Amino acid sequence: MFAMTIPDFLLTMATGMFLMGLICLATGIFLLVARAAGKDMHVLANQTSKLAQKGIAEDISGLVGNAGALVGSLNQLVRTTAGIGIFLVLIALILMGSAYYLITQIG
Repeated sequence: MFAMTIPDFLLTMATGMFLMGLICLATGIFLLVARAAGKDMHVLANQTSKLAQKGIAEDISGLVGNAGALVGSLNQLVRTTAGIGIFLVLIALILMGSAYYLITQIG
């Protein structure tokens, strides 16, 4: 059987927490950079604004209302993605801070 001393156990826990923190940090930064400012979002927003302008020019009020709702939904989607990214970065910082605390308790 594998015998672990208390310092070995704390070091193993700290290493695991630090690695999970790195994964959360990388995922959070990816969400903030790639998803929140994605090319697809910009294309969809541009097409929606063109659709709304066409609806105004041709006096189609339903089209303008639906295009406005779509722009609002896109804005909410970007906010949600950014919120998740920030949450993951905060969790990563907490995990890394906890790992550092465990390492300082070994000595």
